[in-house]
Amino acid sequence: MIPKIKGTQDFLDLGLLQFVIKQTSDHLNLHNFNQIELPILESADLFKRTVGTETDIVNKEMFIIEPRVGSNETICLRPEATAQTMRAFLEHNIQVLPWKVFSYGAMFRYERPQRGRYRQFQQCNIEIISTDDINQDVLLIGMLDSLFSTKLQITNYALSLNFLGCPEDRINFREKLTNFLQANLEICETCQKRATTNPLRIFDCKNETCQKIYVTAPKIVDHLCEECNVEWKQLQNHLELLGVSFAIKPDLVRGLDYYNKTVFEFTSPDLGAQSSFCGGGRYELATQLGHKTAVPSIGAAFGMDRILIILETIQDRLPIKPKPALTVILPLEPKYNMLALLVAQNLSQHTITNDIILEDSSIKSKMRKANKLGPIHCVLIGENEQATNSVTLKNMVTGNERLVKQTKLVEALKG
Repeated sequence: MIPKIKGTQDFLDLGLLQFVIKQTSDHLNLHNFNQIELPILESADLFKRTVGTETDIVNKEMFIIEPRVGSNETICLRPEATAQTMRAFLEHNIQVLPWKVFSYGAMFRYERPQRGRYRQFQQCNIEIISTDDINQDVLLIGMLDSLFSTKLQITNYALSLNFLGCPEDRINFREKLTNFLQANLEICETCQKRATTNPLRIFDCKNETCQKIYVTAPKIVDHLCEECNVEWKQLQNHLELLGVSFAIKPDLVRGLDYYNKTVFEFTSPDLGAQSSFCGGGRYELATQLGHKTAVPSIGAAFGMDRILIILETIQDRLPIKPKPALTVILPLEPKYNMLALLVAQNLSQHTITNDIILEDSSIKSKMRKANKLGPIHCVLIGENEQATNSVTLKNMVTGNERLVKQTKLVEALKG
């Protein structure tokens, strides 16, 4: 047998996933977000320009498709959706601003698989493109908080918040952070490299020795310009007015280079080591993609796989739409199969969910197969039924049987 690829999943029951998608779509539509769909294949250069050449995604995790002979085009399976959403915004010259959109789909990263971390994972991506108003940040975070707590009924989670400042703040802070790192040579080799290429990324390090050192590192929120400081305070005040609980986390920088100003993350202890299930922040990608002017934006993404892990323990109390009642049609002999097909067609036309057992086997065997499908009713068709233009309708809960005219079958089932 050839098993599934390492780091991938088979979804054999989509009930919980469809519940999450339905609740999320309804919630986002309520806030006037439009759903879009983007290709799984993208140019690898798109992510090299935007995500950052020093990130793990670009350095280690992208699935690159080998180009055909004679082609110099490097294509990859998308590792994230924010860059490609901005690509779509620019390519299609969107004029209705801000552009509020969301999408679902598979992302691909060559990571070490573990619980909550897969090489192919499902993600919901949400973007508000072309806005520099801090209240759009408040809107997005508040909307996500409401989605998780009210619509998905997740209770055991926390929201962490940080503010990375404008590019000028980042340049000024980089010098202070670099001086701090040069005075602490005990940091790991990876952090020593990041200290010269992208110092903020050192806060992503999971090394315990490094983490202890970084407790005393300078904090970027203490080195904001006047305008950014006003926005940072406004963000906190307005979230508090909306009743959104959060904790300030000075070392939260997110793993991608394109973030600036607001960054945030939702985590749950129910997930174990991979505790983050949603993250996002403010960014500017347009100029990196060749656009003449900046397009300030705010976005977020949450992992559907991790949401499902959280919801598995409470799915019994979620308002998941049950599967429709099933009616199974049993022709008692092969010569009644055609009549059974006509009955099935009629039930389908009247939106009655049905299945039909056509395999040539004994009545006893067919009844066993029917029972495994869990129907409410079985429709039995034999010699007497065909002769009288009727069917035998059996209630699989009570065991009661009655003869019903074929013309009255829909009425009997719906009644």
